[in-house]
Amino acid sequence: MPGVYLAGLVVSIVGVAVLDARHRLFFWRAPWRAAAVMAVGLAFFLVWDAAGVALGIFFIGQQDLLTGVLLAPEVPLEELFFLVLLCWTTMVLVGAVRPLLERRAARRRAAAGAGAAAGAAAAGAGAADRGRS
Repeated sequence: MPGVYLAGLVVSIVGVAVLDARHRLFFWRAPWRAAAVMAVGLAFFLVWDAAGVALGIFFIGQQDLLTGVLLAPEVPLEELFFLVLLCWTTMVLVGAVRPLLERRAARRRAAAGAGAAAGAAAAGAGAADRGRS
């Protein structure tokens, strides 16, 4: 069934787009910056693909699920959609994990600050007790 793989990629990209829009993780947080990051990522992986094809590492295998449209020799149309999915999923994951790590670091700083304040108060109380004796 030609096109099934492309359809699956499009459905997956739509799912990532919905998550991104709902939580404002990548494109919906900073569209111009996200577009630049996506363009750089796609360019990098397309050059990677070209090098792999030139070295004989990458080639088109079974084509039952592919559309048959080639962007370049041994680079099917589906590869571009796959690379969009790869880059977008990675950046959505980064956007989702960053706030979690920031909250965790803030809690640790707050706990360290509270511990230092408690330690200073205890030291101050100890000094006051020594002063009375």
